[in-house]
Amino acid sequence: MVTSVRASTPAVVIAAPSSGSGKTTVTTGLIGALRAAGHRVAPFKVGPDYIDPGYHAVAAGRPGRNLDPNLVGAERIAPLFAHGAAGADIAVVEGVMGLFDGRIVDSDSGNGTGGSPGGDAGSLGVGSTAHVASIIGAPVILVVDAAGHSQSLAAVLHGFLSYDPSVSIAGVILNRVGSPRHEMVLRQAAARVGLPVLGVLRRHPSLTVPSRHLGLIPAAERNADAVAAVNAMTAHLRGALDLPAIVAAARGRAVPDAAAWSAAEAVAPYRPAASAGSPVIAVAGGAAFTFGYAEHAEMLTAAGARVVVFDPLVDRLPAEAAGVVIGGGFPEEHAEALAANDLLRADLRAHAAAGRPIHAECAGLLYLCTELDGHPMSGVLDIPGHFGPTLTLGYRDAVAVGDSALFRTGERVTGHEFHRSGVGDGALAPAWAWRDSAGRASMHGVATAAVHASYLHLHPAAIPEALCRFVSRSADSGRVPTPQSVGDAPGAS
Repeated sequence: MVTSVRASTPAVVIAAPSSGSGKTTVTTGLIGALRAAGHRVAPFKVGPDYIDPGYHAVAAGRPGRNLDPNLVGAERIAPLFAHGAAGADIAVVEGVMGLFDGRIVDSDSGNGTGGSPGGDAGSLGVGSTAHVASIIGAPVILVVDAAGHSQSLAAVLHGFLSYDPSVSIAGVILNRVGSPRHEMVLRQAAARVGLPVLGVLRRHPSLTVPSRHLGLIPAAERNADAVAAVNAMTAHLRGALDLPAIVAAARGRAVPDAAAWSAAEAVAPYRPAASAGSPVIAVAGGAAFTFGYAEHAEMLTAAGARVVVFDPLVDRLPAEAAGVVIGGGFPEEHAEALAANDLLRADLRAHAAAGRPIHAECAGLLYLCTELDGHPMSGVLDIPGHFGPTLTLGYRDAVAVGDSALFRTGERVTGHEFHRSGVGDGALAPAWAWRDSAGRASMHGVATAAVHASYLHLHPAAIPEALCRFVSRSADSGRVPTPQSVGDAPGAS
């Protein structure tokens, strides 16, 4: 699974006492400021979130990647970090929630990814910022919303320093500071507990990223606006941070003995035979489908596929597509445009009817439905979709309840749900079973001969065998003519 390449890249982890402290603004601005200073920056995000890495990527000029022990197992975190940091001279990792906030896992719980989700988490929540920082040996810089603090900041910092001494806290960045006198008092409070102040951000209401029902709006939906927002963060942070001190802290990283993860080596035990050919797998992109992990395309390619990206808002399905992947995003924000692309909707129905595989997650599931709140969708699955007020959020330890193009009955995975939508009941075979916090079992998703669709987001590094099955199935299905190769799909003109 790993190569002999090891990464000694300096790194810092940007954490906070709680959500809403300014981690994303500080992280994005810091990445941009370091890049402007001539550094090659590798950006990372703790946890499953897709949106923050999009802004990191704009700032860094390279993909943002995720580090989530719950999704991939603790043993893959350092290798994935080394892989993502290749070619960089510094890495910046944005934390999640509060520094020590992570998933609470029962002692007998496993995540089905081939290893322990937590590893030796100790007093750290599984998958917490502190847990990931400990795994990769990187020092932590705390971002504190200082608007409501004065001398009591010392007590807050003392608590974080003493809670788990194995976590190295290198300094603090003070956010939303008021007057010069306020700054002086805060600096004195930090000095009292021996923490250097590595940055001071004045209250600046324009330094915000637009949000809606599921948090920040993805950078890929905002394009020029996202670039402008990142540039504003970069300009503000360049003058507010002590970059030399932050780089010096990053160079104090205790490098773990971990070799870099390799997509080729991850799929090697399961890779289809070369005689299977190189099937084209069409991956949905564009503004409606912005969620995806960088390792996905890397693993599909390593498994022998050729990945082609298409935009469901404007494109037809590539005629040579042997398999289709439709990931997460916000189809409800683009439902009218998706409905208007009737040629693609017909292409997808023909693709599935021919037995060619489709892998859909969350927004992809909604797009396969007959409709979404009255807007026609592709109709691959005979169930409706709807948007709603209730947030469904959390990790799920799931068991496959039937064979599909990806999974075999009884295989276990850990995924993540994050949505405010639902789909109707239908007479379709479910994809997954899992238990809720009260121990009640329930079925989820859809698994047919051609389609595997559910709300469960999975990290590709945890499912190499499943991805190889998908490539193999795509190669097999691609040996017969595609619907568009013998004429236009139904509904074409």
